[in-house]
Amino acid sequence: MNRIDNKFKEKKNLLSIYFSAGHPQLEDTVTIIKNLQASGVDMIEIGLPFSDPLADGPTIQKSSTKALNNGMTTEKLFTQLENIRDQIDIPLIIMGYFNPMIQFGIKKFCHRCNEIGIDGIIIPDLPVEVYHEDYKSLFDNYGLYNMFLITPQTSNERIRYIDKVSNGFIYMVSSSSVTGAKNTFQKNQIEYFKRVDDMKLKTPKIIGFGISNSETFNTAIRYSDGAIIGSAFIKFLEKKGVNKISSFVSSIR
Repeated sequence: MNRIDNKFKEKKNLLSIYFSAGHPQLEDTVTIIKNLQASGVDMIEIGLPFSDPLADGPTIQKSSTKALNNGMTTEKLFTQLENIRDQIDIPLIIMGYFNPMIQFGIKKFCHRCNEIGIDGIIIPDLPVEVYHEDYKSLFDNYGLYNMFLITPQTSNERIRYIDKVSNGFIYMVSSSSVTGAKNTFQKNQIEYFKRVDDMKLKTPKIIGFGISNSETFNTAIRYSDGAIIGSAFIKFLEKKGVNKISSFVSSIR
C-alpha cells in the first residue's frame, strides 16, 4: 500500500510541509527532510524549482529562483534523494510544474521516482482530464499517486470528477490567489471549506495556501484531513536555518 494511504489510515490532522529543493543552500535538501521527519511532520512536499512558477507567491518564487541559481536541477534532486529511504519512512511527494518533467522525460521521471521511493506527485498545471487519458496508466505502473488541486471556484461537478479519479488526497487551495502565508481565514474561505466538507468525498482532503500558524492550521483541520504549510516554512528557513526546524513545527501544533 502507498505510504500516503497508510498515513491517512494511521493518523488524523496531518501536517505536511513544502519546501523548495536546493534552498536555502543547494545541499540542504536531505537535511531538511531528515529534520522535518524528526520533528514529527507527517508528509513532505519537495518543490522542484522552475523558472516560471505561475501558481506560487513571491516567497516560493524567490526560493525557487535561489535554488536554480544554486544549481538545482531535476537530475541533481534525484541524485540527492537516491538513498533517502534508508533514513526516511514518511510519505515524500514531489511538487512541480509539468515542463521540467517533460524535458526530463515523463517515463524516465516516473522511473526515477519509483527507484527512490517517491510516493506521489503534484503538478498544478497538468489538467486532470489530460492526466486521466494520457498519463494515469504510466503513473500507476510506477506506483505513483498524482494529487489534484481544487479552488473555491471549482464546481461541485468537477470536484466529484476529481474525487473519482484521485488517489492519495485532494489538495484544497484555500483561495483563488497564489500561494502565501496568511494569519487567518476569511468568511468566504470558511464557507468553501464547509461546502467541500459537506460533499463527503471518498478521497482525503488537505488544505493548503495561507496556512502559517497554529490558528490557521487548527481551522484547516476542522474541515479537512490535514494542512500544508509552504511559504511560512520557507521564510522560517531563511531566518532561522535548517537546524531550528523543530521549533517551527512545535509552533504549529
